[in-house]
Amino acid sequence: MRLTIRPGVLELFPEALVGLAIATNVDNSGEDPKDAADLRRAEAGLAGLFAGIPPAEHPRIAAWRETYRRFGAKPKDHPSSVENLARRVLKGWAVPHVNRLVDIYNAISLETLLPAGGEDLDAIDGDIELTLASESEPPVRLLGEPEARPPKPGEVIYRDRAGAICRRWNWKEADRTKLTPGTRNAVLVVEAMPPVTPDELATALEELAKRVRERCGTTVAVVTAVLSRERPGFEG
Repeated sequence: MRLTIRPGVLELFPEALVGLAIATNVDNSGEDPKDAADLRRAEAGLAGLFAGIPPAEHPRIAAWRETYRRFGAKPKDHPSSVENLARRVLKGWAVPHVNRLVDIYNAISLETLLPAGGEDLDAIDGDIELTLASESEPPVRLLGEPEARPPKPGEVIYRDRAGAICRRWNWKEADRTKLTPGTRNAVLVVEAMPPVTPDELATALEELAKRVRERCGTTVAVVTAVLSRERPGFEG
């Protein structure tokens, strides 16, 4: 599998960073108490990260709101994954257990205020690209939605050969490639825009990879990479 940031995205967002963790031979079944503890600790510390700042005004949230506006999405109606997660927790919502990989990346997202997500590699058709949606994208059914709808032309999507696997950059993932307890191979992403630095993203990515290695079975292997304008593609 190769993941590539396409030139059209880099022309609009030359500062974009995408951290990848490709995990193979994963045991994604069951629930690890350490993951639950990480989530509760991240939830408890979230108010301190905002320190009275409205979520929309925090630099790490505001950067994604501006990114969404630049490709024609309304962040009020379609917030980035990290804004949606943070807002719900600040209102008192406890992040539920989904599966090991999702629990890990949700905790990392709350701890760092960076968007994070993942896909089942065995459900991916061909390579993945972060690209601008064309006018002929096939409909995709997103998590929790009853009907399939096509991406809007010009919005940023992750796509494989069969169609979009995540709409509006990191807003919502496709049901087709979601992580499940039966997932054995996965690609996880952590994304950043300024003011987040490449070193800060790399630190968050390595912490995610460390937890996957420690908690997802004795045979798991994880390879990481950071994609950018200088390195737009990775094959692993």
